[in-house]
Amino acid sequence: MTYISITFYLFVTAVLLLYYILPLKYRWFVLLGGSLLFYWEAMGTGSGMAVILATTLAAYGAGVLLERVKNRGVLAAAVLLMVIPWFCVKNGNYVLEVLLHRSSVEWIVPLGISFYTLQVISYLADVYRGRVAAQKNPAKFMLFVMFFPQIVQGPIPRYERLAGQLYDGHRFDERMVVGGFYRILWGFFLKLMIADRAAVFVNWVYELDYEYVGCYVLIAGILYSIELYADFAACISISKGVANLFGIQLADNFRHPYLAVSVKDFWHRWHISLSEWLKDYIYIPLGGSRKGKVRTYINLTLTFLVSGIWHGAGLRFVVWGMMHAVYQIMGQLTQNLQRKAAKLTGLDRAPEAALWIRRVWTFLCVMMAWIIFRAESLRKGLKMIWSMFQVRNIWIFTNDALLGWALEWKEWVVLAASVLILFVVSIKQEQGVSFSKLVFRQPVYVRWILYLIAIFGIMSFGVYGTGYDAQAFIYGGF
Repeated sequence: MTYISITFYLFVTAVLLLYYILPLKYRWFVLLGGSLLFYWEAMGTGSGMAVILATTLAAYGAGVLLERVKNRGVLAAAVLLMVIPWFCVKNGNYVLEVLLHRSSVEWIVPLGISFYTLQVISYLADVYRGRVAAQKNPAKFMLFVMFFPQIVQGPIPRYERLAGQLYDGHRFDERMVVGGFYRILWGFFLKLMIADRAAVFVNWVYELDYEYVGCYVLIAGILYSIELYADFAACISISKGVANLFGIQLADNFRHPYLAVSVKDFWHRWHISLSEWLKDYIYIPLGGSRKGKVRTYINLTLTFLVSGIWHGAGLRFVVWGMMHAVYQIMGQLTQNLQRKAAKLTGLDRAPEAALWIRRVWTFLCVMMAWIIFRAESLRKGLKMIWSMFQVRNIWIFTNDALLGWALEWKEWVVLAASVLILFVVSIKQEQGVSFSKLVFRQPVYVRWILYLIAIFGIMSFGVYGTGYDAQAFIYGGF
């Protein structure tokens, strides 16, 4: 039961009806029951359910204990207890096979383990610091951890922002529900019109990396950057939309990351809930920027090391994290040089041109890191990047080399038009335009015409049908 399956929306409809039928004080029971059922169906086995329930109950008990004793040793033990299952699942086989040269193990992989692990760690740290009171009701705490719209890939919620919304029943709010419907539609557009179509070309190049080099890698790198963003943002948009149907607001997780003017700015816009988590529970406890430049750079490097390890096992994820650390450190070290270069070239007198140059440069830096991130190994990723500079096959842009074997010309047109729509919407939203408010102001018949155009457009041009894998949300793998 995935977020883009008919079964899921039949399930959501049933939960919604029951939610709004029951009195307010009982509505959280519906969310809990729905979350348990969703998790059970999504896992298809009781073993994954057993792991998350055991983790949840352990975190619940640790939270109650931490509120009473406020002991750093207890906090460290509780955090370690939360990390061990995640580490075994995410890095266990890498340690066994690569480092210890032993056979791999078939681990039980609970759905969303990377996300709910960070969620409960932040809860325990906040209870220890006195920022939140420990939840005394184990069933309510279970709902906080397993709330079904966000369990798969976040956003990673903070207890103080989400818990009250879950436990206090919400009355039906037309504007909130309609806003949720918009977000779900937008998620389908991003997933079916952009991410899964771009994936066809990207997968082809990465599977045949020995053959498709040079400019093919450049195109694949650009498209993978777009694919990853569209795919992840699609799932988050659907998650937020479904939560809105119940009157619940989940945190924003993206703010037009490819309009960032620096890599530091990129991380203020990309996977915001993870960025905030890393800042609040890794970077600041290490000392942040309070102990001099050298210590700041060390703290930054350690924070991105954690981010790389969280994303996956293997050197390529560590290198990906280190690339972002180096980007930020170099950005800070060259600030004066950048200002002098802008003055020398006259860009300081052309702010709009300077803005777009910085955006394009930031995108290219991030894209290079994504190529490493997507590759099967660090060696292959570096080889692909090297081929971009070594192989000069620019002729593929002027003949039919890009057509036929991965995407037909009509599919390229649909992909380009869809990316253009995403680009225009992002620019307008960056300027403060709210499309949902604009649509909501229209008469009902105009709104329904727009809904139908969007639905039939996605149905006509989206990627689905025979051979389509509806489970392939990329960040679901992290």
